[in-house]
Amino acid sequence: MSSAPEQEAERGDEFGGGRAGCPATRPGARGTPVNGRPRPDAALRPLPGPAVWPGSPEPLGARFKPAAGGAPAGTNFALWAGGAEAVELCLFGGGDGDGGGPSADGAPEGEIRLPLTELTHEIWHGFVPGVLPGRRYGYRVHGRWDPWTGARWNPAKLLLDPYARAVDGDFSLPPEVYGHVRDWPQQHVADTVRDERDSAPYVPKGVVVADGDDWADDQRPKTPWPDSVIYELHVRGFTKLHPGVPEELRGTYAGLGHPAAVEHLVRLGVTAVELLPVHQFAHEDHLLRRGLRNYWGYNSIGYFAPHAGYAATGTDGRQVGEFKRMVRALHAAGIEVVLDVVYNHTAEGGELGPTLSLKGIDNRRYYRLQADRRRYADYTGCGNTLHVVQPNVLRLITDSLRYWVTEMGVDGFRFDLAAALARSMHDVDMLSPFLAVIAQDPVLRRVKLIAEPWDVGSGGYQVGSFPPLWTEWNDRYRDAVRDYWRGALPDVRDLGYRLSGSSDLYAWGGRRPYASVNFVTAHDGFTLRDLVSYEQKHNEANGEGNRDGTDGNRSWNCGAEGRTDDPAVLALRRRQLRNLLTTLLLSTGVPMLVAGDEMGRTQGGNNNAYCQDNETSWTDWSLLSDPGWRALADLCGRLLALRRAHPVLRSRSFFSGRPQSADGLRDLAWFTAAGAEMTEADWYAPAATLGMYLSGRDIPQRGPQGEPVTDDSFLAVLHAGARDVAFTLPGPPWADAYELLVDTAREEQGAAPGERRAAGTRVTVEARSVLLWRVATGRPAGPEPGTEPPIPLP
Repeated sequence: MSSAPEQEAERGDEFGGGRAGCPATRPGARGTPVNGRPRPDAALRPLPGPAVWPGSPEPLGARFKPAAGGAPAGTNFALWAGGAEAVELCLFGGGDGDGGGPSADGAPEGEIRLPLTELTHEIWHGFVPGVLPGRRYGYRVHGRWDPWTGARWNPAKLLLDPYARAVDGDFSLPPEVYGHVRDWPQQHVADTVRDERDSAPYVPKGVVVADGDDWADDQRPKTPWPDSVIYELHVRGFTKLHPGVPEELRGTYAGLGHPAAVEHLVRLGVTAVELLPVHQFAHEDHLLRRGLRNYWGYNSIGYFAPHAGYAATGTDGRQVGEFKRMVRALHAAGIEVVLDVVYNHTAEGGELGPTLSLKGIDNRRYYRLQADRRRYADYTGCGNTLHVVQPNVLRLITDSLRYWVTEMGVDGFRFDLAAALARSMHDVDMLSPFLAVIAQDPVLRRVKLIAEPWDVGSGGYQVGSFPPLWTEWNDRYRDAVRDYWRGALPDVRDLGYRLSGSSDLYAWGGRRPYASVNFVTAHDGFTLRDLVSYEQKHNEANGEGNRDGTDGNRSWNCGAEGRTDDPAVLALRRRQLRNLLTTLLLSTGVPMLVAGDEMGRTQGGNNNAYCQDNETSWTDWSLLSDPGWRALADLCGRLLALRRAHPVLRSRSFFSGRPQSADGLRDLAWFTAAGAEMTEADWYAPAATLGMYLSGRDIPQRGPQGEPVTDDSFLAVLHAGARDVAFTLPGPPWADAYELLVDTAREEQGAAPGERRAAGTRVTVEARSVLLWRVATGRPAGPEPGTEPPIPLP
């Protein structure tokens, strides 16, 4: 039986507002102490402000207009708040940001509240003369408090403009920033009790930013998908320890754009950086309570603002220009910029989460709610899901995407939990409004679009299902390659599909091999080095009792868990790293590397380092001084150069596997260790060895003027067995001779090129290694076919 106060709270007619939307209990009435903490009235007392002109409902957000034609300079403010009863624009003292300084009216730091009285198509708007770039602002939105119907308006909470293009300050999440009384004794009804304390002193503010960049001096690389190589990195972590980047720039946008950072990307040979989230994000309360921070950034709250914490120039608006200069520097080096974006949920969480922006503007239309309107539909595992079917939400997302392309210069997007965006009312729908809008948008349909093709809801796993224009993170590639090299594949059928572009997943509706973004590791999970060093996760530093992170790592520690001095184990681990990298970069599709994997970065077995903003996650550049790790980076660079030079290694079409000429030569052929083409039975038989032949003689593509494209032909031999195996090099019509390019059994690769063997020769493939051969012309002098000469070491 409930106590009397609990019974009253559950009725909802006194505690939390009830159906009338007017709570009888208002913790923290204005001017009174709350939980022993006095309300800082002096800082928050509304000040006299300037007049508000009608302004315009378009565009949304805060747009500065310079003085022109006798009209004064000022800023137009426009906010969509469909169900609101009133909206107040709140101005705070300006900084010395781009073109700014304190506002022209000379306002002190205290708050100025200006009612927006113009309402056009659910957009509240007004023009305020004298408000210049650098001025900080937010909104207070008035309306009913009725959580039982999803209404959570609370004008005591200062709200971040969803269209704010810069944010000043950080989210610390004290009790004042919650729309409900976070510490209410009866937690099961706490979300129904409105909190009257003012949040303005505790939340970041939007910053007015000047326009005017036409990108006339920028040249976008526009790398075609088949030629692309993606390098996933974290803006802060990539340069935080870089010795060539000035200390004051490390961990910032300016640091990533510094020549020392760009030089590594160019030398490696990647064509695009995929940045972990750079939208303004907030740190979760449970992390702050443990003294940790959200490092990855998958907790967005400002979809137009570059995260202020990554700016070397400050947070008063200049971070926008710093981001643009970073993009320009990367573009000048031929490198595209792809953003990892999180439009599926926000940092406001569920009903017990803070009120920072959308929840206080119109909770019922920004978020998907359950039949019980107090609760949120959670397809993301993060407490809420944006209601993308709603026109205003869809507009917010597409306006944000276009802004980053047209005004910030980016070249594409990777959509976190994209299946959540593709849901119509409940189910994932490939004809959903979001996908339909993207398909016809003249700006967005021309940039790179990458889906993480799943979410955590029912029916959310959608690998292979997204329509043309989209590429996908292919986790089936990841799993097959990991399982093959740890000896866990029962046969090589799945591996064959993954190596040749995953035609079983993508050969429909006009999709091409580059619909598959091939990866072995990503930010989420083990690093490449940890993949061959640990079989169990070691996430104790996260403070969650090692319960977080996946247990399904598909990893093998090569005989010892974690750190070891055993030279045999260490040598095997490095060989496995070479195997994994070589497999990835020879596979058809778009390869994705993770920053630091090419030099052996480790997280000490932490497979969920989302809250480790420290040396655990930062790229360790000192590894390049170790000859062994330097050799791994050099191999990665050699493989990327080889891929760049040979179109057959980055095919634009799926291989047919059928004869392309009278001599019976196929564009793709598979061989057993005996040098014979694989039969149907061979595909189902247990095997650790697979030969893949790619013919460059009949590539199904044409050059710019319609000319045929021809290339060398290659034979890749993959052997995951624990013992050496003899492999017979296929004879005519496949080749007369072969030249060895790569042997992953070798620590150093310098002596491999130029070594030749006649077709029909039996060569030794060492245990757990890859050989890459190029078809050579002419028959070399040397051992006769049928012999098994050893391959000399360099």
